[in-house]
Amino acid sequence: MPPSLNVLLRSRALKLRLVMPEAGSAQLDEPITWVHSSDLADPTPFLDAGQLLLTDGTQFPMDTKPNGSTYDEYVGRLVGHGIAGLGFATQVIHGTLPPALEEACRKHGLPLLEVPDRTPFIAIIRMVADYLAKEEHARAEWSLQAQRAISRAALRPDGLTSILGELERQLHSWVALYDAAGNYVRMARNRPVPSDIAGEVTAKVRNALDLGTRSASHLLIGGQSVTLQTLGRKGSLRGALALGAIEPLDPARTDIVNSVIGLASLTLEQTRTLDTARRHLRAGVFEQLLAGSTDVAARTARQVWGQLPREPLLVTASRQENPAPNLLEALELLADDYRGAVFYALRGDLLVVMAGRQHQDKVLELLQRHGACGVSAETAIAGLSGALEEATRALRRAAELGRTAIEFSELSDGGMLGLLREEKAGPVARGLLQPLIAHDAAEQAELLATVREWFANDCVWDKTARRLGVHRHTLRNRVDAAGRILGLNLDGMRDRLELFAAVQFLEETQLREG
Repeated sequence: MPPSLNVLLRSRALKLRLVMPEAGSAQLDEPITWVHSSDLADPTPFLDAGQLLLTDGTQFPMDTKPNGSTYDEYVGRLVGHGIAGLGFATQVIHGTLPPALEEACRKHGLPLLEVPDRTPFIAIIRMVADYLAKEEHARAEWSLQAQRAISRAALRPDGLTSILGELERQLHSWVALYDAAGNYVRMARNRPVPSDIAGEVTAKVRNALDLGTRSASHLLIGGQSVTLQTLGRKGSLRGALALGAIEPLDPARTDIVNSVIGLASLTLEQTRTLDTARRHLRAGVFEQLLAGSTDVAARTARQVWGQLPREPLLVTASRQENPAPNLLEALELLADDYRGAVFYALRGDLLVVMAGRQHQDKVLELLQRHGACGVSAETAIAGLSGALEEATRALRRAAELGRTAIEFSELSDGGMLGLLREEKAGPVARGLLQPLIAHDAAEQAELLATVREWFANDCVWDKTARRLGVHRHTLRNRVDAAGRILGLNLDGMRDRLELFAAVQFLEETQLREG
C-alpha cells in the first residue's frame, strides 16, 4: 500500500511534528497517493483526493490579528476535495504555526503537520516517491510470480481445479466455478461461496448465462464485492466464474484474473467437439430405442454413458427450434452427474429427456427455464414410442395454456373423454348436434334438453320421465325423434355413446363461452 502519515511521522530524517489529530487516530493510517506543494489560495484544481499538501503560508496574511474566516474557508476547500493532510512549514514565512489555521483544521478534521525550516519539501516528496516506486516494483514482482504459479498449476493433471485453487491463494479470496446451467461446481481445493450470499450469486450467474453473450460484471452482494465473468464463446457459453474479492482488483490482480479466465475458457472449449459427437450418438441410440432395437442401444449406452435410465422412467419433451447451447451443456452435465440415470436426445426441434422419478425435478428445473415441456406417464423402455406421444401431447397442451410443464396424467384423468377434450372436441360436438339445435329453434321444441336429462339419469326411462314431468312414452318418442334428426340409432350402444360425448362437449363449450 502507499505510505501513510504515520510512515512520514516515524521518519527521523524529516523531523515532522503532529499537531492534530492525536496519535493513534485512524486518519494517520490512511494511504497517501502523492505529495504536492502549493501556496495558492485555492490549490484544489491541481490536486487529487488522497494527496498530502505542503505549504509555507505565503497565501495567508501576516496581520497580527488575522481574519479566521480566511483559514476556515481554505481548510474547508481542502477537506471537501478529499485532501489527506496539510503540512505547514514554519520559520519560512510565518515564524510559528498560525493559531487560526490549527483551529480550522481541528474544526474540519484535517490532519495538520508542522514542517521545520530545515526539512525541504523535496525531501518529503522524494520519500513518498521512493516508497511508491518500491511498492510498484514489489507489485510487478508479485504479478510475475503469480502468473508463473498459475501456469504451473495449469500443467497439473487436475488443471482447472489447480488453477482456481492457485487463484484463491494469490488473491486471498474465494473463487467459484459454475457450469453452463448455472450450477455450482464443487472442487476439493476451493473455498465455498459464503452461505449468506450463495443463492443470490447463483441467480446472478444464471441470468448472465441465459443472455448467451460474453460478459463481465462487478456487483455488490450482501456487502461483498463480487466479480462475475462468463466463460466460452458468444452464443455458446460453457459456464461462469465468480470471484469474491476481499481487496479491490488493482491492475496486477486484474491481469491474474484475466489469465485464469483465458485458461479456464480454453480448458472448457477443449471438450466442445467431443460433446457434439456425443449428441449425434445420443440421437442414434434414441432412434434405436424407438425402433425396438433395445439390446443394441443398451450396449452402446453402457460403453459410453454406463447404462440407460432404469425402468419405470418418465419421458419429457420440450420444443427447441434453436436449443440454447448452455441448455445442451447443462443436460450433458446432468447426464454425467447422474451417470446412466438421465438420458437426452434431439429429434429435429424436439428435445427429449428420459429419467426416473427421483431425478425428474432436476430435469424440469432445467427445461422450464427454456420453455414449456410435457411429461409422459411412467413407462418401460419397450413403451418408449407411446410415452413420447404422451409427452408431445402434454407439451402441446402446456403451450396452449401458457404453462411451463404439464404431465400427461392431467390430460388422462378424465379417461377417454378427457383425452378427446384435449383434442378440441367441442367444435365437432357442435357440428354433430347442429341439426337438433336448429330443429328445437324452429319448432320451439326441447329435444336436446330432453336428451341431456336422459343421459344425466343414466338413460333410465322412468326416472327421467318423472324428472321431466312427462309420460315415459312421451319421453321415448322425443328421444327417438332426436335420433332420427341426427341419423343415429339410440337403441345401439355405439350411437348412444357418440351422442352422449357430443352432449358433454357441447355443454362444456357453452359453459366456457357463457
